[in-house]
Amino acid sequence: MSDTQPTPTPQWRPAWHFTPAAQWMNDPNGLVFHDGVYHLFFQYHPYSSVWGPMHWGHATSTDLLHWQEQPVALAPDALGMIFSGSAVVDHDNRSGLGPPGSAPLVAAFTHHDMAAERAGSIRRQSQSLAFSLDRGLSWTPCAANPVLPNPGRRDFRDPKLRWLPERQCWLMALACGDRIGFYSAPDLSTWTLESEFGAGQGAQGGVWECPDLFPLTAPDGRTRWVLLVSLTPGGPNGGSATQYFVGDFDGHRFVPEDTQVRWLDFGPDNYAGVTWSGVEDRALFIGWMSNWQYATQVPTAPWRGAMTLPRELVLRTGLGGQLLLASRPARELQALAQAPLLELGVQRLDTTLDLSAALAGTDGCFLLTLSTPALQGFTLSLGNERGDRLHLGYDAQAQRWWIDRRASGEVDVHRSFAAQHSAPRLVDGGAGDLALWFDHGVVELFADDGLSVMTSLHFNRQPWCQGVLQAEVPMALDSLRLQALRDPR
Repeated sequence: MSDTQPTPTPQWRPAWHFTPAAQWMNDPNGLVFHDGVYHLFFQYHPYSSVWGPMHWGHATSTDLLHWQEQPVALAPDALGMIFSGSAVVDHDNRSGLGPPGSAPLVAAFTHHDMAAERAGSIRRQSQSLAFSLDRGLSWTPCAANPVLPNPGRRDFRDPKLRWLPERQCWLMALACGDRIGFYSAPDLSTWTLESEFGAGQGAQGGVWECPDLFPLTAPDGRTRWVLLVSLTPGGPNGGSATQYFVGDFDGHRFVPEDTQVRWLDFGPDNYAGVTWSGVEDRALFIGWMSNWQYATQVPTAPWRGAMTLPRELVLRTGLGGQLLLASRPARELQALAQAPLLELGVQRLDTTLDLSAALAGTDGCFLLTLSTPALQGFTLSLGNERGDRLHLGYDAQAQRWWIDRRASGEVDVHRSFAAQHSAPRLVDGGAGDLALWFDHGVVELFADDGLSVMTSLHFNRQPWCQGVLQAEVPMALDSLRLQALRDPR
């Protein structure tokens, strides 16, 4: 590795998306809420800004806005690197890893044996445990590791734990190549294969990774189960993405309502996301904000890798009566929004609306929301004095939302980076709504109450200070608001 250190790029460090202080980060791991603290563990290489021997980095927050980076939680050992996994509170100490009467935090993760991989063995991944008795500040690997040896699968990783009160046992969802395996255990150590789902179903353009299975209440009041599965490549706009299935789970087997391909986020930069355990009132999600097509080449320094904003996942009825998974920014993020710099009520947008005066007060971090009773095609064009341009909007003919970053600044990241990406409109009817959350180097688009979502990195060389909203034909507005977003650091 070269001794030359890249020039720091503070202009691209997000204000309210989590980034490590330095070095490489990818998948979120071990998401657990305990004693008022949100724990975010993550795939981390503390000695380089490119992927390497994986550790678990660690950050904590009490409000999902202010994050404090903690010491490395887990480091490679004799069994291998520390790949992705999850964490839970073992309230009844069923694992026996804590003293009597305690409730240890327990993490399940994949040990990846690089020596076995170099030797050509497919038995290179197995599942292990670690525990914490000091509220997640320090972790001890279990002496019995691995607790789930490899049965002969090349890809066997990313355990996601969940307590099943009806069966009084733990469930592990595990990525097994082109399918998900569901295992159960009374004690987090003695695992039995219950069933498998996914072979030949859904999107199969890449290896399945990072599963998550959780219940949600549907609009009809019934409980459905949602299964998240990330895969790379094979996403809807190229490279990495996360698909989902909606169905039933009886404690043993997941049965989807159908096996249509559905995407959590249609943008290029949301991968490997999962939900927090210990959060009882909502499905709280976060993802890695990058794409394996170019993740090792994004021009940020001294860190590389960021997380999406935290999101709440809900089931909604969409196009044609389909039951779809929607995303909305976590309610805590509303505290970032300042007084409106521009606010319009009911009126007609005839042609163009100049937003430049309002954007000048945002330093490039802002929230733009609009709603209309009759959605028509429009384009929002953002610019700066360096000549960077980011375009996004709605194509009424194609019925698709889109983001075009081809001229957005530093675009020579990878041959696939300079592109236009799109998402289908997934609701019936003409009314529409849009929320655009801009941070340094990223925009997250939430349209139609979160049914169409896109996350897109862009490396503009100066903050956006020029903006024009242009309607293709006169469009009625119910409201339009532009607010600066404060930096919580």
